[in-house]
Amino acid sequence: MTQQADAVVVGSGLAGLVATYELTKAGRRVIVVDQENRANLGGQAFWSLGGLFLVDTPEQRRLGIRDSAELALQDWMGSAGFDRDDEDFWPRQWARAYVEFAAGEKRQYLHDLGLRITPVVGWAERGGGFADGHGNSVPRFHLTWGTGPEVVRVFAEPVLEAERQGLVEFRFRHRVDEIIVDDGAATGIRGAVLAPDDAERGVASSRDIVGDFEIHADAVIVTTGGIGHNHDLIRANWPVDRLGEPPKTMISGVPAYVDGRMLSITEEAGANLVNRDRMWHYTEGINNWDPIWPDHAIRIIPGPSSLWLDAEGNRLAPPNFPGFDTNSTMKAILATGYDYSWFVLTQSIIEKEFALSGSEQNPDITSKDLKFAAKSRFAKGAPGPVAKFAEHGVDFVVRSNLPDLVAGMNEITRGPKLDLAHVERIISARDAEIENKYSKDAQLMAITNARQYLGDKLVRVAKPHRLLDPEHGPLIAVRLNILTRKTLGGIETDLNSRVMRPDGSAFDGLFAAGEVAGFGGGGVHGYNALEGTFLGGCIFSGRAAGRAVARGSTERG
Repeated sequence: MTQQADAVVVGSGLAGLVATYELTKAGRRVIVVDQENRANLGGQAFWSLGGLFLVDTPEQRRLGIRDSAELALQDWMGSAGFDRDDEDFWPRQWARAYVEFAAGEKRQYLHDLGLRITPVVGWAERGGGFADGHGNSVPRFHLTWGTGPEVVRVFAEPVLEAERQGLVEFRFRHRVDEIIVDDGAATGIRGAVLAPDDAERGVASSRDIVGDFEIHADAVIVTTGGIGHNHDLIRANWPVDRLGEPPKTMISGVPAYVDGRMLSITEEAGANLVNRDRMWHYTEGINNWDPIWPDHAIRIIPGPSSLWLDAEGNRLAPPNFPGFDTNSTMKAILATGYDYSWFVLTQSIIEKEFALSGSEQNPDITSKDLKFAAKSRFAKGAPGPVAKFAEHGVDFVVRSNLPDLVAGMNEITRGPKLDLAHVERIISARDAEIENKYSKDAQLMAITNARQYLGDKLVRVAKPHRLLDPEHGPLIAVRLNILTRKTLGGIETDLNSRVMRPDGSAFDGLFAAGEVAGFGGGGVHGYNALEGTFLGGCIFSGRAAGRAVARGSTERG
């Protein structure tokens, strides 16, 4: 077949939209293919909370946060823990470039597209307790006004306008099965045409084949995401040596189409895959009482006050507090031999500290309704979506006293029955530390530290109180499950998002961006993510791919 476009983009998620936007700005003709229908434009990003990792912003400075590119890079490198000479060669360079982007033009780049952010900066993934180790030293989680749909919108609108002008052609329900390689260069794709399916966004669609297709282009850009819904592939790549045996029960934080197919297809074409064992799953997953996709999970984004118990009712050791060190907590939970844990908290804590990840779980911010948001965030009682989970969620137990609470927990346990006397001793010991403003309890010290930050004190961290104080009741327990989410490794790429071959050479005509490329380089996060960096990684790597193809780049990054 003859050349049909300047570039073919595989995947219409955020990274694909960004790459297409950059290509069309340069006047290039683009074909975008996706195995889902048009309703899924924007992919996973649509469902996200819309948090963005930004450094030294006006929002931070107004809240008294002193941040810098140097401090952010120290945090990034301490979290990433890069320790592989070959596989981490490009990720190290991507990390430096991305932090420079986050501290430099990223905010203005997005602002010029029409994206705005909320005034309170969140403090996500607070870390493991060492200045040069994992975690954010200061709050950097900038929440998009409009959440994930708004991040998608600012790139989708110009791409859709380019479609109307004839620069972009979408081919939905086209599943790629092969990258065409001629004389060592990627020249196109071929695959199967899937039967039309009008399923709503996120709903699992059919895989019935009605035909085949072949598309040729000067460049192929792969932007198809990771393996987050493919539990078999997750288990096959699970880092047993670092985290322990993979959980028997996993629930999915991403739709069914996040299947990882293009990773092996790209590898078969000759690409180098690196850091396959690095992944980012959450320990605070709850089953969605109103699911959209199979095994639909929601993550609790917790403040620091809930008491975290393992399956046997033992308190997790520092730094395994809510919102501090995801992988350390994962390892501690799985070391018990069980794949779940418990939050124990009060009504006062759930009202102020529980946020749910996802655009649909934050309708006030997603709809950009200022009055609705003010009423929802400052009114007494838990936010509406949180209250519905407490009422309908299978993982929630709400009782007026501790004996009834523990009895309710034992009704939904997947492991040992909890001993009331044991749980009561742990809670009472914690409560005894509340009488003073200072404490030897590391979690209470962390809460005191958090409340030094105005944003946390106002809207995120409850005033310390005794869990067994009836004035703060009722008592609440939440069974926490392992929620699958992000792939941190993937296709190795240089700083132009060009795919690399196993021998270290560039793969002519083949590019990759977003999660399929480990958000840049094949693993820009290393072993740990600082949160707010997934959307930004899609934007940064998608931009690099689009610009490189647009200028016909052949130089090394």
